[in-house]
Amino acid sequence: MATPEIFLLSMTCVILLLDVMVPARVRNRVTYFLSLGAIFACLLLVMAGYTTYTQPIISFSNGYIQDRLAILTKLFVLGTTIFAFVYAWPYLRERRISSSEYFILGLFALLGMMVMASAFSFLVAWLGLELLSLAMYAMVALDRHSSQSSRSIEASMKFFVMGGLASGILLYGISLVYGATGSVDFSVVDAFLHHASGAGRIVAMAGMVFIIVGLLFKLGTVPFHMWVPDVYDGAPTCMTLFIACAPKIATFCVLMRILGGALSVSTVEWQQILVVISILSMFAGNLLAIAQTSVKRMLAYSSIAHMGYVLLGVIAGPVTPLGYSAAMFYMVTYVIVAAGAFALMALLSRDGRSFDHLDDFRGLNARNPWIAFMMLLLMFSMAGVPPLVGFFAKLGLLEVLVQAHYVWLASLALLFAIIGAYYYLRVVMLMYFEEPLPDAAAVKLVIDRSGMAALAINSFAALLLGLFPSALIELCRVSVY
Repeated sequence: MATPEIFLLSMTCVILLLDVMVPARVRNRVTYFLSLGAIFACLLLVMAGYTTYTQPIISFSNGYIQDRLAILTKLFVLGTTIFAFVYAWPYLRERRISSSEYFILGLFALLGMMVMASAFSFLVAWLGLELLSLAMYAMVALDRHSSQSSRSIEASMKFFVMGGLASGILLYGISLVYGATGSVDFSVVDAFLHHASGAGRIVAMAGMVFIIVGLLFKLGTVPFHMWVPDVYDGAPTCMTLFIACAPKIATFCVLMRILGGALSVSTVEWQQILVVISILSMFAGNLLAIAQTSVKRMLAYSSIAHMGYVLLGVIAGPVTPLGYSAAMFYMVTYVIVAAGAFALMALLSRDGRSFDHLDDFRGLNARNPWIAFMMLLLMFSMAGVPPLVGFFAKLGLLEVLVQAHYVWLASLALLFAIIGAYYYLRVVMLMYFEEPLPDAAAVKLVIDRSGMAALAINSFAALLLGLFPSALIELCRVSVY
């Protein structure tokens, strides 16, 4: 059942050795293609497991589970990582950043995400999360020689310090849970909370609070969002793309297992906590995004708001089973669209010049109508404009909130969605109704052929999944039952 993870670890070690042995002139290219080959092979192994799936399998001393949720999460993170690597390749070459280090660290981060997807104990989840986090800390600081190197190193240090604090909080919560229950298995902790009372239950619940705080920090929700705008803005754009997408799916999978499994007896308590966090995230993320002139920082604050929307489905989950599937559908569609938006900025950043400010998008339609149209699809999807997939993702969340009798919360979410549409539509307005700046008009916008193909797939996926959303919705529904 852990064949894909074992294969990925073995291939990562082989690629790491080959990276030392091959000549320097071809090292980056060899590492790139071998990394993509390893991910594709791992993807086939996971798909083979899905076609032969019959029932959940728990192994490794009840710490590892293979079920539809784990398989689906792995498929999504593998697919997202493939696109992230394809987008990163021209960016790294153009800026002379060590590609081999990026791809090897990315493979280790991917391994951590796959471990998180199948984690059925707190210890396994923490090990996967730490493997992911340590790789990302290093990835943020890879740009050591350009004019922006000081910003990326500063972002890496902030990420490391704040991420280390979150990991410490998470581990402390796990130690409290273990001290109270004598186990770190989700099922054992759930059984303990169903029957325990007194001091033991209080200690266990205190530990669970610390664990949820640590996971919400990794998702970047308010009030644990302090690192998000600085890291997103300071890191090289291809690293921001990786950080903003696949890890959120894996972290969400762990959070859903804990809330729906180990804390199934305490739904009222954690629902009340998540309601407050969701409202604060939607409010602060949307309002602060309006004030930004950097598109990267704007998308960073918007990601905070989007994580608030995701929590709406989790809140409705205990009342209606469609809540969890709506949250998963929203998370997947957000990652698809966000990956395209960050990729477009990464692919257009050339000759040492970043393409991540609002002024860079002025008159983009006049300079390159095709690129402007793809950005329009991505921005409209994030804003929730029909018939793009973002509209159906938001509609699904509002529907499950109403079914769960959270009509007032659905009304607030709709209000925040209207506020959030402003800064997405502002980018579209600049592209189509403004003239390009004089110094930018003369710069030719060129995108690598493979990057353009991936970006087209990414952008039109937002349209096609909006026109035909039923297959992905059904896939998400089956995975969480």
